[in-house]
Amino acid sequence: MADDDVLQVSVERGVATLTLDSPANRNALSRALRARLREALDAALADDGVRVVALDHTGRVFCSGMDLSEAAGAGAGDQGVRELPELLERIWTAPKPVVATVRGPARAGGVGLLAACDVVVAGASATFAFSEVRLGIVPAVISAVVLPRVLPHVAHRLMLTGEVFDAAAAAAGGLVDLAVPDDEVDAAVEAQVRALAAGSPWALAETKRLLRAGGLRGSFDDLLDLSARAFAGEEGQEGIAAFREKRPARWVPAP
Repeated sequence: MADDDVLQVSVERGVATLTLDSPANRNALSRALRARLREALDAALADDGVRVVALDHTGRVFCSGMDLSEAAGAGAGDQGVRELPELLERIWTAPKPVVATVRGPARAGGVGLLAACDVVVAGASATFAFSEVRLGIVPAVISAVVLPRVLPHVAHRLMLTGEVFDAAAAAAGGLVDLAVPDDEVDAAVEAQVRALAAGSPWALAETKRLLRAGGLRGSFDDLLDLSARAFAGEEGQEGIAAFREKRPARWVPAP
């Protein structure tokens, strides 16, 4: 797949829609996708004609997180985990509102991607999981954008268990803003986009700056170092290998 094929970009009626389009690897945050997403996001934010940025996806999966096929080996700690903070921070601090549409599973870094957005609309088929601990890694970087959104006790349990939860639970916990039936997702997103576009560009930018004034929780420098060590560590590499080989990790007791 060519690098340019992993993201679709369209601009219509003041809305820049960035569509993750790498279904073959479950829209994982590969090097190619991270680069294209950052490039397209910067272009949308620089375009005075764009009022709202919409993040969507093709295929059954919203985003499966970091591309684990690129995370194996001694240099794993230096791979995309060190680029992810820049992408999340760019979305988090963007002067224009960003709306995420989640129609299917989101895992690990994919949950971080949607958590950085201002409004998240999820269909009933969407599921979520902080699967990092089951891979021997740590949800360090994404915690900076997840923890301000999710109720503390909910985040505590879900990040420790790694269990899968549905759109209704995600909305109850604060991760998702609107959980709607699958056939109502497009209408719900359109309504949110219209509402956001009704505000003045300057007022929206200043209001978002005000809302984000508390800053990201934790230092991204410290968090990305922790995440990088986890990816490159013995347990992280074992978890990634087990995932790719479709077998239990060594720390999972035999049934």
